[in-house]
Amino acid sequence: MDTTFNLAVAESHSVEPAQWRRIIDLVTGSFADRFARVEPRRAAADFVTGLLADLQIKTSWQLAEQAGHGRPDAMQRLLYRARWDADAVRDDLRQVIVDRFGDPDGVLVVDETGDLKKGVHTVGVQRQYTGTAGRIENAQVGVFLAYASRHGHTLIDRRVYLPKSWTDDPGRCERAGVPDDIAFATRSELADDMITAAVNALVPARWVAADEAYGNNSRLRSELRKLRLGYVLAVSCDHLVPIDAGKTRSRADRLAAGLPATAWTRRSAGDGSKGPRFYDWAWLAYVGADGDPDDDGRHSLLIRRNHTTGELAFYRCWAPGPVTLAQLVRVAGVRWIVEESFQAGKGQVGLDQHQVRRWTSWHRFTTLALAALAVLAICAADARTADRPAQPDMIELTVNEIRRLINVLLIRPTRSIAYRLRWSHWRRRHQARARRAHYARRLTLELQL
Repeated sequence: MDTTFNLAVAESHSVEPAQWRRIIDLVTGSFADRFARVEPRRAAADFVTGLLADLQIKTSWQLAEQAGHGRPDAMQRLLYRARWDADAVRDDLRQVIVDRFGDPDGVLVVDETGDLKKGVHTVGVQRQYTGTAGRIENAQVGVFLAYASRHGHTLIDRRVYLPKSWTDDPGRCERAGVPDDIAFATRSELADDMITAAVNALVPARWVAADEAYGNNSRLRSELRKLRLGYVLAVSCDHLVPIDAGKTRSRADRLAAGLPATAWTRRSAGDGSKGPRFYDWAWLAYVGADGDPDDDGRHSLLIRRNHTTGELAFYRCWAPGPVTLAQLVRVAGVRWIVEESFQAGKGQVGLDQHQVRRWTSWHRFTTLALAALAVLAICAADARTADRPAQPDMIELTVNEIRRLINVLLIRPTRSIAYRLRWSHWRRRHQARARRAHYARRLTLELQL
């Protein structure tokens, strides 16, 4: 492949692959010093680049073949046995995002996503509700923190949720490599941990947004007020809202039903893929506190109405100082960016394709996936702000399109037929060994009956 020719053609079409290469190097270089040895350092960079490649499944085997390795050993060591601290790498990535997207009016967004699993050995797996399936399934749930500002957005932190069926079983935790000091924590407590870590790391943020799974949690709301972080948190329709200076409580939907038509105003919650997202909004600017009236802040209830279906959504809001309806509507709309990040994470960089079972390997794979996602987020932000003539007949470069172009212009290698055949032979030999081992185990079990 003539890379020089391809780059020149790309630049003539207002695409900047050379800048994308610099961004890949920036992101992978930000945590290079976390690896004492050259091999895992190179493997980590290859791993992130491979996650950006056009691979149907992004496992150690496929990533190693993509990178030009002769065997998957280096990639597997990176996830399982090499010495490196995934949390330290996470910290480095977070700083890269702060450097590029940091803004005093930034928003921290919390959400969770589930990966459907078979079996009982993957860390954190059990039958539990996951929004991925919309029902109770055998799944592993990760809680994530995103950062959003006018400059861009992406995921910056992650926690795997360990249900009590795990934390109450020390042997099971030991087999999955869960550290001894890890105790049970609710999903809201994991969210609080990540938000507190971001505040301690001086991530510039004024607001927190989350869906009702987190907004209904009074303890999380209290912790955010202690951190002096304003919030716009979705709550359920039956959420009890303090009114009359906290003397009584009323369901959120009943408060909405009693509002006059003049209480509603139409505003955009931000741009979506099809343009501005307009809703009708009502704001009860003064509601009671959550039992801590001395927090010296402004409590309110924000109500969103779909002007087509009439569907309502409710938000408990708090700010340490004066606030406007426009500010709260903006933050409520920002919450959707985490869904975009999950879609890009799973659809573009294999966030849900880890195929690992243990605590350490989950955190390592997920952290490297966040690095690949950061590359796309920064490239997309740069494309939006680039000084080039407007092209009204085309949409802006999306994360999906940038990933495709990175793959075509920067990553896709020209491999020999012999190289591909060597990998085919390796896979078939490995699968033959696995089959023989499986047959041997079955025979042993049958003889014991």
